[in-house]
Amino acid sequence: MAIDVKALMKQVGRIRVVTNRLVDEHLSGEYHSVFKGQGIEFDEVREYVPGDDIRSIDWNVTARMGHPYVKRFSEERELTILFVVDVSGSQSFGSDTRPKSELAAEVTCLLALSAIKNQDKVGLILFSDHIEKSLPPRKGRTAALRLVREVLAAEETRRGTDIAGALRFLNQIQKRRAVVFVISDFMAPDYERELRVAAKRHDVVCCRIGDPREESLPDVGLVEVQDPETGDVVLLDTSCRSLREGFAAEAKRELEAETRRFRKLKVDLLSMNTDRPFVDDVHRLFRKRQVRAARG
Repeated sequence: MAIDVKALMKQVGRIRVVTNRLVDEHLSGEYHSVFKGQGIEFDEVREYVPGDDIRSIDWNVTARMGHPYVKRFSEERELTILFVVDVSGSQSFGSDTRPKSELAAEVTCLLALSAIKNQDKVGLILFSDHIEKSLPPRKGRTAALRLVREVLAAEETRRGTDIAGALRFLNQIQKRRAVVFVISDFMAPDYERELRVAAKRHDVVCCRIGDPREESLPDVGLVEVQDPETGDVVLLDTSCRSLREGFAAEAKRELEAETRRFRKLKVDLLSMNTDRPFVDDVHRLFRKRQVRAARG
């Protein structure tokens, strides 16, 4: 299916305007405080003053100058931010005002613009049941907006979801530690091992995107439901109370099991739904990380 470039750019522009305001009003300071650099780097040598730690004395410079000099270090701020975004068939689903794919683009834009304001680099991996596209990390607003454009422009498919394969690819191409946002509905089996490996190498945040109709069914009688990844169609009688209750109970069990999995692996979870503003969810994640950092 051909992409309507004019409509795509209009959508990118709308998302940019909205997320720019959110970054400026809410997140730019918080982002800096919750995502740390790679460590410390050498800044300069200056003369020793009383109270300086004698362990920081640069003995080579001191010997040449005839009086004490100390080394100064600063935090190495530059980060690499990678977005690993699910563009499988299930991302086209949305029962309210937008599909999950659009919410994925919006949160990618918000976090990417926050990163760019802090002079960080942003990169992208799009995946379904294989790697659809990979963009190496780059600096600048143009790089951030290209990420959004690529997420929105990903062709609608009926492909499945291979999170394990995406994480293996991430670990192959990104050797240096990075902040990694995995954006998906996580409707895929057997990715725990690869997530554990990724979490040891990187600062991983799992961004779970859901929709209300994936958690409960309305009572609207007979409904044909199609699996967007396989094309399979089933007929459901949503007027059946036991069916609705069973569906809701199973959805709740799956979400709770998933949350326990992330907690066990010590991976942060950002949980969002298509029917509500997501900036509050991002705030909660940032506050959680700030509290944890304060506790050491």
